[in-house]
Amino acid sequence: MQLFGPSPDQNLLPFDGEVFYFRRIFDYPRSKQTFETLFNEIDWKNDEAHIFGKKIITKRKVAWYGDDAFAYTYSKNTKTALPWTKALLSIKIETEKLSKETYNSCLLNLYHDGSEGMGWHTDNEPEMKENGAIASWSFGAERKFVFKHKVSGEKVEILLENGSLLIMKGETQKHWLHRLPPTKKIHTPRINLTFRTFVDVNA
Repeated sequence: MQLFGPSPDQNLLPFDGEVFYFRRIFDYPRSKQTFETLFNEIDWKNDEAHIFGKKIITKRKVAWYGDDAFAYTYSKNTKTALPWTKALLSIKIETEKLSKETYNSCLLNLYHDGSEGMGWHTDNEPEMKENGAIASWSFGAERKFVFKHKVSGEKVEILLENGSLLIMKGETQKHWLHRLPPTKKIHTPRINLTFRTFVDVNA
């Protein structure tokens, strides 16, 4: 099923979760400037993952920022949050107004072209607030994004436009997987910001 989110009030998922899509919140000039600022100012690092006991260095680059030096572990790799940049903090404030949620951290992804993507996964690490909202911005190349229900296998696809915002909340991570499929048709980069709420699992 292909959905383009005609209204940010429309839940894109048919059941077991909540996903809302805000089309092109930033116009093209602002999206272009935001992309260039993030591309040049963020402390990008190649991501690491452990697959079948082997450490893999991905082409995709990532960065982790937050209110505090949070330690975030996924794919058996731990990152320590850097302090907000001026640009990130500005986007965070705007995100909170649009989504009516609060966030204390942001995981950023830099995909150099369509050959780089993400496999099926959920963002449900123990360090993240249970059923907390995740606000995902897209800047640069437009890419297809896919949800798949864990039980029924039903899929929902959406085109993430330049300057758009996708909000995942409720029990979405519990019941749905999502992925960014690779494609040979895209030859330009995309930056993705995912604002999240980190919790202290040891408190």
